[in-house]
Amino acid sequence: MNQTKKWTLKALAEELGVSIATMSNAFNRPDQLSKDLRQRLLDEALRLGYTGPSVAAASLRRGKTGVVGVLLTNNLSYTFTDNVAHQFFEGVSEVFEKHNLGLMILSSRANEDQIAGMESFVDGFVIYGPPKKSVRERLALQRKPIVTVDFDMEGHPSINIDNYVSARNSALCSIKDRSEEVAILGLRLFRSEHVCRFDQDIEIKPKSITIKRLNGFLDALKQKSITISDDKIWNLPENNSKFAYKAAKEALTTFPRPTLILCMSDRIAISVINCARELGISVPSELRVTGFDDIPEASTVFPSLTTVRQRSYDKGRIAAEIIIGERSRSQVILETEIITRDSCPNFN
Repeated sequence: MNQTKKWTLKALAEELGVSIATMSNAFNRPDQLSKDLRQRLLDEALRLGYTGPSVAAASLRRGKTGVVGVLLTNNLSYTFTDNVAHQFFEGVSEVFEKHNLGLMILSSRANEDQIAGMESFVDGFVIYGPPKKSVRERLALQRKPIVTVDFDMEGHPSINIDNYVSARNSALCSIKDRSEEVAILGLRLFRSEHVCRFDQDIEIKPKSITIKRLNGFLDALKQKSITISDDKIWNLPENNSKFAYKAAKEALTTFPRPTLILCMSDRIAISVINCARELGISVPSELRVTGFDDIPEASTVFPSLTTVRQRSYDKGRIAAEIIIGERSRSQVILETEIITRDSCPNFN
């Protein structure tokens, strides 16, 4: 086998005594050749060390790579441990596989110089969560199709849920009466690397998903004539069990102890349930807990979790259908549903 020579289709055709068109058809248009001739040419090419035309060169000629980039707000390691992201990628992947498209996963937290070259390779972008402004501006300059998920980007289609209404309705259904002692376990309400209490003086992003959920919770409490102080609202820097358990333990050892904890994710709520069990606090007779997302564990934890079901799989599927042109480029707001389970009765 000649492994040193850099073969081209032209050189290979000359070596094997066929036309360039015949050699090209062997790789790109098999229906144009007899089965035996094509197989002989492929075997001979492989013997000489040629495995096929350059994918990159073919992509340049077509102006398409057949690869779509999914840009993540979070780092890759976090995303691969997040159940909501798993459901989203399941929806994306199903559509891409059906259309024989490749998927390139990029993180907006990576070094921008490192990912700039990879970004130029894809045909379009599904942006999952809001990246920083410089990343959005750089992608917009490439003039490729963009679909955003869980945030809006001017001039591009998006898929969202109404986080404010979903959180407000969940809280309204969970509040028993005006005597309720409520705590809120929030997520990335402001920039901090530690679990801490909410501070009104810290700069927040009013359009962020979690601030919308916080405002939904607070307006529901106001509607029910319940006052909540800032020191009953916790901020978690990441949606993981370690931070959630720390916040849960702080909340459950305050006085007066909460009778209802509203959580901004199921992962946080499940940590609250686990912490309550270890502290000997009964759920739901002494403490009621609600989550947000309806991940698979929400129905299997004991007691099972009352939560807001958002259609993460559908977010991925619809985003993929829009980016490939199978669905109109529009702003999509998906409905959510309150799923009542054992951790908190529905008082609505």
